[in-house]
This record gives sequence, structure tokens and C-alpha cells, in this order.
Amino acid sequence: MGFSQALSGVNAASQQLDVIGNNISNSQTKGFKSGSVQFSDVFANSAVGLGTRVSGVLQDFNSGSLESTGRDLDVAISGDGFLRFQQEGEVGYSRNGQLTLSADGYLENAQGARLMGYGLADAGDVTSGVIAGGQPQVLNVPASDMPAKATGVTGSGINIQLNLDATTDAEDPSTAVLYNSLDAKTAEDTTQRTSLPYNYSNSFTVFDSQGAQHNATIYFQKTEDNTWTGRPSLDGVLAPADQELALEFDASGKLDTINGADATAIPVAWPELSFTANELGAGVEDINATFNMAGTTQYANDSTVKSLSQDGYASGALVGISFADDGSIVGSYANEKTVDLGQISLATFRNPEGLSSEGGNLWSATSDSGNELLGIAGTGTLGSIESETLEASNVNLTQELVNLIIAQRNYQANTNSIRTQSDVLDQVLQLR
Repeated sequence: MGFSQALSGVNAASQQLDVIGNNISNSQTKGFKSGSVQFSDVFANSAVGLGTRVSGVLQDFNSGSLESTGRDLDVAISGDGFLRFQQEGEVGYSRNGQLTLSADGYLENAQGARLMGYGLADAGDVTSGVIAGGQPQVLNVPASDMPAKATGVTGSGINIQLNLDATTDAEDPSTAVLYNSLDAKTAEDTTQRTSLPYNYSNSFTVFDSQGAQHNATIYFQKTEDNTWTGRPSLDGVLAPADQELALEFDASGKLDTINGADATAIPVAWPELSFTANELGAGVEDINATFNMAGTTQYANDSTVKSLSQDGYASGALVGISFADDGSIVGSYANEKTVDLGQISLATFRNPEGLSSEGGNLWSATSDSGNELLGIAGTGTLGSIESETLEASNVNLTQELVNLIIAQRNYQANTNSIRTQSDVLDQVLQLR
């Protein structure tokens, strides 16, 4: 019986050495979770036990330290949760976020497993928006360009905040010579030009439906005290007279009315600027944009623009991707715009220690782990996504080296027990 007891100890110590060796060898594996051996004693209706056995290898799912890498495609989870991957039709879970972007747009780990999450409503339109919820799919980053958006199609239109100098002499304007139509710019007929008086002008860029830039200018003229007009032009072509702006200020210098509408109402009926084929040329849609002048004043300071924005932009090619805290995949485009191209889904388990290690930094769900619980980073118990960061192995190398010494001593002690049992048996056999 003594031999079997010691032999069980040798076998158990050998398995413990295997686990410790595996921990040490993976101390630099990103997202690796260390294991520890659980022993149990063996009895069989006797006063003396029959030895020991390994009852299980327990995985430690405590988080490893987060290390900044500076690489756009590295992600880590700060808190609970697993990245969800698909490989050869099977779903796996990992804490290793070392990703690469394949030639066909998939986010893959080193083993070729593809990251999963929620994609665009329309895979062919990068501006269609991400549809979160439902069953996660393999994520694909589209390589298509961001289409151009004309100023005023959606969004806020043109927003401009000015100060028009209250001390301006209405009787001393400057003069701009503008064309009456786009065709007149190439004609020599000077009758197709208009001399426009103005006291202050401001220019800004707008975009047509094909993403071409146009230079819009508003020529402001003071007509009398607290009263100004504004006449728009595009690329040197004067807009029709019905596009003229009429501004009135109160005695304190605040904008009172614009085109007769109350500029202090909520909401304000801001006018709309329109540029047609007369100013744009053929082949593109008209530009129709709300012209919001909230905050415009008439103070006794120099005429100046205080803020200016418009919501159009040119088309742009994809130049890079990054990750937001909620797992959104943010595409950056050459037109200096960004848009969400997908969102990573995370999974948790009631009993993560029940997950089965499949190698390649992946685990699979088992009946012991329970079913996956899906969600978005930063919601519920799920951690947040940290970009340009990786999770280090949670192996405590110092502790593992101590455990290695202990396991070695345990192995040696059991082999000594076998040797002692052998010596005792030899003595018994020598009795005559």
C-alpha cells in the first residue's frame, strides 16, 4: 500500500510541476490566466488513506496589469468580460487584444480568429450607423470612402457669429464687383457684372453634393442706425436679390430681427441660404442651408467673425481606425472626419473558471461556465475598452518560482518514500 501512496504523490507532484511550468512559460503571453493544482486525498474504507490525486486545475481569472503599447490595433478590457472571436465556425473567448487588420477588412488575432461584434446598418455605406444588439457577427471594416455631404443636407447648416461695428459710417462703403451668373465669369460682357457696396465681408467654405469646395462670401452693408443688409455670393457670383439678409439690432447691440423674424424667439426661424446652378454650375444639387446667426452683435468694436462652422464635407478615404471606451471602432478619414464603423461585443460568464482552455489565447464555453451573457463595454458588470493597451499575463513569476521549489521538494519527498518502502521490503525478504 505504501508504494501506491507514494506513487500517487509522485504523479500529483509531476502534474503540479507541469502546471507551474506552463505558468512560467506563459508569463509573457498577453491575456494569459495562470492555473493552480487542486489536490484531494483518497480513502477506500480504511483507516489509512490511499494517497492523493489531482482533482482539478483551477484557472485564475483575475486581471493582469494593463500596459500601454501605442499601437492603434491593440485593445484591452479594464474590468470584467471577454472579447468574442470566431474561428472555423466556432466561437471562442479571449482577453488577448493583439489585433491585426486583414487585407479583406477583418480584425484578427495571431491565430486568424476574427473579432465579433455589431456592424453597420448598411455595409456599403460607412455613414449608415452601427446597429447594436442582437447576435454578434464577425466584424468587417469597410474600405470604401466616406461619401461627400453637401452643406445643409443634414445637421446644423451654417452657423456664424459676428460682431458688426456699430460705429461704421454707412455713407462710406467699399465696392465689390461680382458676376451675375457663372457663365458671366468667362464672358467679356461687363453688363453681366454688379457693383455691390458693402462695409464688411466674411468668407467661408461650403460643399456641394459631390464634395467640391466653394467659397461663399456675405457682404454686409450698414443702411442706417442698427440696420444692416447681407448679400451672399458664391465663387464671385452674386446670389439673387431674394437671398438678401435683413438684420436689425436693438439699442443694446443685440440682434433683434432677421428677415423680419424675431431673433430672440425659441426656436428662431433662421433664414435659408440657397445656391443654385446659377452659382454652382450644372451636375450637382442645389445647396440649401440654414443660416444661423445666433449670438451676432452690433457693438462699437471692429467688425469680426467670432465663430463659424458648416456641416458639409468632401469625400475621404479611410486612413486608420481606433477604439473608443465603449468598444466602438472609429474610422478616421482623409477629410478629417470620423465615423463609427462597428462596435465590439463583450461576453461574461457566471462561472468563468468553468471555461475550457483551447489554446491560442482562446477559451470555450462549457456547461460548467454557463451560457455567455453579451453586452457592450461599460454597461452592467462589463469593463471598458482601453485602446493602444494590452493586458499582461497575470502570472506572478516570483510566486511561481517559489511554488516550483515546493513542488520539487514534494516530488523528492515522495520518491524518498518509495525508496524507503523498497528498503523495508528488502529487509523483510532477507528474513529467513
